[in-house]
Amino acid sequence: MATLSSTTGNVGAPTLVKGPGINDYLDLIRLAPLLERTSGKPEIRIGLIDGPVVLDHPGLAKENIQEVPGEFSGACALSSSAACQHGTFVAGILLAKRGAAAPAICPGCTLLVRPIFRETNSGDGQMPSATPLELASAIVETINAGARILNLSASLVQQSAKGERELESALNYAARHGVIVVAAASNQAVVGSSVITRHPWVIPVAACDRQGRQLGQTNLGSSISRRRLLAPGENVTSLGPHGGTVTLGGTSVAAPFVTAAVALLWSEFPKASAGELLLAVRGTQKPNRMAIVPPLLDAWSAHQFMVRRRFIGTH
Repeated sequence: MATLSSTTGNVGAPTLVKGPGINDYLDLIRLAPLLERTSGKPEIRIGLIDGPVVLDHPGLAKENIQEVPGEFSGACALSSSAACQHGTFVAGILLAKRGAAAPAICPGCTLLVRPIFRETNSGDGQMPSATPLELASAIVETINAGARILNLSASLVQQSAKGERELESALNYAARHGVIVVAAASNQAVVGSSVITRHPWVIPVAACDRQGRQLGQTNLGSSISRRRLLAPGENVTSLGPHGGTVTLGGTSVAAPFVTAAVALLWSEFPKASAGELLLAVRGTQKPNRMAIVPPLLDAWSAHQFMVRRRFIGTH
C-alpha cells in the first residue's frame, strides 16, 4: 500500500543546532528584494496540506489563517505531536509575522490549513502516514475552498498503484483550475520520481545548503530536474509548537520557500496566469535532459521576467 509521510527528518527531536541566518538563505535565492516590495495579498490563498497548526501561535499572522473542513481539525490538539510540529514549522516559513525568528515570507497572504496527518502520542517523533487517496481528497477540497497555490511538504514513501490514479486525477484537477502545486522531492537519496513529482503541473523542490549545493539525501531525477527547483533545506529555523522555534532540514523545508515566492509574485502580478508564473519561477532556459540536479530558485529573476512580460504585453 502506498503511503505518504513528511519530508523533514525526525520532527519530534528537532535539531537545535544554530544554522545560517534567515537572511543568508533569502539572499541565496534572491528573495529579499521581493520581500521589500510586498508581504503578500489576502486574495492569494495558499493551501497547506500537512499537519495541523498552532493557530494561536504568537509568531503567526493568525488573522490570515483559515481552516478547510476535513477529517482532522486545522488546529493542533496535541502540541507535542510530530504532525503539529511539522505543520506549525512549515506555516512559519509561509505566514510568520515579519520580524519573527522564521523566514516569514508572505504573512499578508491567506493560509488555508487542511491537515492530512493525524496527531498521535507515539513518542518516537515519526510523522504518521497518509494515503494517496487521502491526499487526493485534500487537494480537491482545498482547491474548492479557494486555494491558488498548494504546498505539499510530503512525499510517497511506498510506491503502489492503489490510490495513485485518484492522486493523479486530483493533480489534473489542479491544472484545470490553474492552481499551482509545489511538492517536496523527498529525502531517500535515490534517483527516481513519484506520481507527484512526475506530474507536469507540479514544481518538485529539492533541498540545498547555504552555498546552493544540493543535499545528499535529496531525491533527484530527470523529471525533478526538468520542472524543478532547489531551495534552502539545511538548518532552517522556523516556529515551534510551544511558542518558540526549532531548526530542521529536508525537502519539506525547501518546498515552502518556493510556494511563498510564487505567492509574492502573484501578489505583485495579480492578473498573471498560473502558466506565466510557472514559466517565471522555473526559468526560461531549456533544461538539460541529461541533468538530474535542478537549478536554484531565483525569485528576483522571476520578478524581472514578469515585469518584462507585463511591459511587452502593454505595447
